[in-house]
Amino acid sequence: MRIERIELRHVKLVLVSPFVTSMGTEYDEEHIIVKVNAEGVTGWGESVAEGTPFYSYETVPTAWHILTDFLIPSLLGKDLQSVDEAIAMYAKVRGHMMAKAGLEAALWDAFAKTKGISLSRMLGGTRKKIDVGVSIGIQDSVGGLITKVEGYLAEGYKRIKIKIAPGNDLQFVEALRKQFPGMLLQVDANSAYRLEDISIFKKMDDYGLLLIEQPLGYEDIFDHSKLQRELKTPICLDESIHSLDDTRAAIELDSCRVINIKPGRVGGFTESRLIHDYCAGMNIPVWCGGMLESGIGRAGNVALASLSNFTLPGDISASKRYYKEDIVIPEFVVNPDGTMDVPDKPGIGVEVNMRALDDVTVRSVAQKAD
Repeated sequence: MRIERIELRHVKLVLVSPFVTSMGTEYDEEHIIVKVNAEGVTGWGESVAEGTPFYSYETVPTAWHILTDFLIPSLLGKDLQSVDEAIAMYAKVRGHMMAKAGLEAALWDAFAKTKGISLSRMLGGTRKKIDVGVSIGIQDSVGGLITKVEGYLAEGYKRIKIKIAPGNDLQFVEALRKQFPGMLLQVDANSAYRLEDISIFKKMDDYGLLLIEQPLGYEDIFDHSKLQRELKTPICLDESIHSLDDTRAAIELDSCRVINIKPGRVGGFTESRLIHDYCAGMNIPVWCGGMLESGIGRAGNVALASLSNFTLPGDISASKRYYKEDIVIPEFVVNPDGTMDVPDKPGIGVEVNMRALDDVTVRSVAQKAD
């Protein structure tokens, strides 16, 4: 498959409502859409680098730079036989996982289309439906949070995740558990706490949480091991896990008992599968996290989550959860039983709505082979 042209689009999608976390408030989502043209086949991917460096050091400008100046030039004009071959061509680029993941996703889509199979099947997925959960930002009041949760449960979501931060934590957990005693509930701190805050998490042990996600530093593995040994509730690592090596270290140290896999954070589907397979062998459950992707990135997450060891509901909500109009057709929906269908058409299994994509495009650039 000869790589003939690669196009980048900086997109900005307005959220249906502000999303509040310990890192701040988001009103829109900026990502990079990657389009690969190769011998009549078009592959689509999404780099989840954001407009700010609050979740990751990567931002839209840094990812744009790495893609246009290093990753894309390494592939243009090359005749590739596999995604692994492409990865080897830019292996000397250190870090910049989100930039790499966007390009790799487009290549996976293109290769799956050349074979006439779905991305799920190409990745080794085994499910036709996946269990999905929803992530709720920090709310102004307990009553407001309960109302939101009631709405999402009515839509069928199987698991509720709430964002927490110092001063906005135990009161929300306690209220939700009292109101919904049997609900699958987990919390996400986005690295907002220190080891000295251990008493807060010991109290959370009493509320039957599914897990506590990334309570401590965003690069930390060691202190999480100290926290985990004091808790019954499993810790799940997100921001700390960038690779299979990080995963191995975290499990060896017992820093966590669940892993959140985000393809964008670990460099793509290739590394995601390595982490998935290793965790399966160690009896560590995994789930697919989200970065408020458009339907292009969401399609990739759905395909990945169809692998066998994604045993916990992921942050793969319906398109309408975040955007009035997605940029794919059909948009993603949640079934009444709390599942989402895994697309079975070739590649990512959805069509890109070019009119909607044009509407949200801030700038674009295309690079061609000589």
